[in-house]
Amino acid sequence: MNSTLFQSLPDAVSVYEVSPRDGLQNEAAQVSTYNKARLVDALSASGLSRIEVTSFVSPRWIPQLADAEDLVKRVHRAEGSRFSALCPNRQGLDRAIACGIAEVAVFLSVSESHNKRNVNKTVAESLAGFREVVQPAIEQGLRVRAYLSTLWGCPYEGDVDPRRGVAITRQLLDMGCYEVSLGDTIGVGTPRQTQRILEMFLSEFSPDRLAMHMHDTRGTALANVVVGLEMGVRTFDASVGGLGGCPYAPGAAGNLATEDLVYTLHGMGIRTGIDLDKLLEAGRVATAIVGHELSGKVLRAGVRSLRR
Repeated sequence: MNSTLFQSLPDAVSVYEVSPRDGLQNEAAQVSTYNKARLVDALSASGLSRIEVTSFVSPRWIPQLADAEDLVKRVHRAEGSRFSALCPNRQGLDRAIACGIAEVAVFLSVSESHNKRNVNKTVAESLAGFREVVQPAIEQGLRVRAYLSTLWGCPYEGDVDPRRGVAITRQLLDMGCYEVSLGDTIGVGTPRQTQRILEMFLSEFSPDRLAMHMHDTRGTALANVVVGLEMGVRTFDASVGGLGGCPYAPGAAGNLATEDLVYTLHGMGIRTGIDLDKLLEAGRVATAIVGHELSGKVLRAGVRSLRR
């Protein structure tokens, strides 16, 4: 029987690791700078070359990441790796530049309610504020990435019109962001919905300008990733062990686990440049430093021999 399933898969994809920032910021317990550096170094040793290590935000907002400068000084920068950090404003950007960070990220939500609760700004105010971050960063030789949250649904407003996301993405790319990561912040997305959203975005933007940041709250993240793969997306965000979630989105615990993503990609014959066994070692480091079991399925079950 002829089938067109999996006929558009790439040879390789890029995995963007967010556990040191997006994962640890959602932990109730404070993780020491030493242990954060252990995690980043273990992730680098696995072959992950794109790692978001911290956030240069006010400690009043996210006390778990108050040690950003100290952490960046401690971590080992492997050859070919690119560390990034979240920077919500010019003050954060200046701190990142002083630390030698090569890439920064800005973030906002599609829904007004979530953006207001997250950063106490309207969407328009967030976009206006990015102008003091994006262009100055580019002028200093940094790359700028953007996160667009709640595209698949908002915990306060429910369904979200993807056309709002398209309009915001257009502005972010016009500002100079090289990539916009589309986020299912509360993990409500399903494959057909993902197809509709991506069709809308890909009708206007090249797939190499887009990434996907899927949460696995309802167990659908990998299914949505496969849809993205088939439609041309080649960058996927993930967090080792499934660390993280969104502190402003009730019930949104659990990013897509990096090892689950990599196991699936390798099983489909797609290269990532990541050593899965070493990635599991990083997952065990993550488990040890947060002091509780993590949700990543491959981390729990282990790796069997992959056969295609």
